[in-house]
Amino acid sequence: MTTTLITGANKGLGFETARRLVEVGHTVYVGARDAERGRDAAERLGARFVQLDVTDDASVRAAVKSVEAEGGLDVLVNNAGMEVRGENNAVPAAADTTADEMRTVFETNVFGVVRVIHAFLPLLQRSEAPVVVNVSSGLASLTTLSDPDSPAHFYQAVAYPASKTAVNMITVQYAKAFPKMRINAVEPGFTATDLNGRTGTQTIAEGAEIIVRMARLGPDGPTGGYVDVNGPLPW
Repeated sequence: MTTTLITGANKGLGFETARRLVEVGHTVYVGARDAERGRDAAERLGARFVQLDVTDDASVRAAVKSVEAEGGLDVLVNNAGMEVRGENNAVPAAADTTADEMRTVFETNVFGVVRVIHAFLPLLQRSEAPVVVNVSSGLASLTTLSDPDSPAHFYQAVAYPASKTAVNMITVQYAKAFPKMRINAVEPGFTATDLNGRTGTQTIAEGAEIIVRMARLGPDGPTGGYVDVNGPLPW
């Protein structure tokens, strides 16, 4: 039996990923900051709930103890993420971005990923086929955002893409450090979720496809990659 933990899994891509993995037989932990919402989501999914705030050390440590007590962990999906938005759901332009806004986004999207991976590493290393999936973004690609012909070139905000570029680097470095683990960054695509005010152009089911695929990798699968449903992406 494969045991999987998904952060930020009470809604959106995390919830759909949990649903799909439960469907194929995984024992899934729904990680969520809000206990009521998390428990409700887990109950609807036939999953387990674990309270988990990726920005809080004590919360993460307690989650590790809970998961360890119930048997261990094989797959970690770092899905929890956030973006700063202002009036009319607009992201702040580069000139308006403050250090505090950057810090807020990085606390969840970058430091949260490191915090959770670091804490769960001992459990993952006991697994016969450990997998880590870091949910990144197409906006993480330096190649794409610096290309005037790319549709993503229009995106002017700083904090969110910078945080996801950092996630890609974290992915590469962890994959090198732990060659027996399958550690990859995935780009779900522009999915209609609360993160973007539901302005995305694809469904949550479509966005979850690559997360689910990479969460189900075997020990001979790829590692250290940055991919979407169509394959590798430019860094």
